[in-house]
Amino acid sequence: MKRTVFTFFMELLLFTANGQEKQGRVLYERTVQLHITMQGMAHEMESLLPHSRKDRLEVLFNNNQSLRSTAEEQIPEDPLADENGLQVHFMVAGANDITYTNFTTGEVIAQRELGTRNYIITDSIQKLSWKLTGETSTILNYPCHKAIAQRIGKRTSTSMNNGQLERQEIADTARITAWFTLAVPVPAGPEYQGQLPGLILLVDINDGQTIYQAMEVNTHADVSAVKPPTKGKKITAAAFAAEQDKLMKNMGQQHMGGASTISTHP
Repeated sequence: MKRTVFTFFMELLLFTANGQEKQGRVLYERTVQLHITMQGMAHEMESLLPHSRKDRLEVLFNNNQSLRSTAEEQIPEDPLADENGLQVHFMVAGANDITYTNFTTGEVIAQRELGTRNYIITDSIQKLSWKLTGETSTILNYPCHKAIAQRIGKRTSTSMNNGQLERQEIADTARITAWFTLAVPVPAGPEYQGQLPGLILLVDINDGQTIYQAMEVNTHADVSAVKPPTKGKKITAAAFAAEQDKLMKNMGQQHMGGASTISTHP
């Protein structure tokens, strides 16, 4: 293991000394596995529900900063519908969010969409304890290193009970695998920005429960948009969570109007 760490840092110094690219754009595809049951839904309809949901994100990086947002290259998705007109729409929570990270100051500024309003939440990079495994691979022609970590915290579970949408926080320990490249020595990525010494090209959470896969890297892209988002009301993370709870309760009361929405959380 000592030899692996020594080789890793020698490689880091080599790439840094050679002045590798430090700006660009990465397109990621996010795949989230869905585990959905709905009381009162016919088995035939439930069997038609998809087992996964895909969308795409872009990450711009420049001047030791990054900006993550929804990509224009989206995968079209049509709602499921039965003969009675019931439509079921699937959304990945945070699909329209914008996240700015400053790697120098450690500041994270997120623009979060909730209902018809936008909010601005300021936080700091929450670093995990990463371990190098010594494994290497090649992704999009970039040599990559494998790192693993655990995230101990809570996640939100949404269920429908007697016509009401209910949300509850449950304990959650996530197993995280990340592949990053020192050829682009910028700690950007689709998640866990500012935590590894190179660009993250692949993230696997809980053995495939959520996967972020880089589809393309362009180190000559226009990165002028890399700046903190400002569109929205400034709010604390706790206050935003309270607003989420209120919205979900309202959705539960109104869901009988002909459509149901299931949110999944990566």
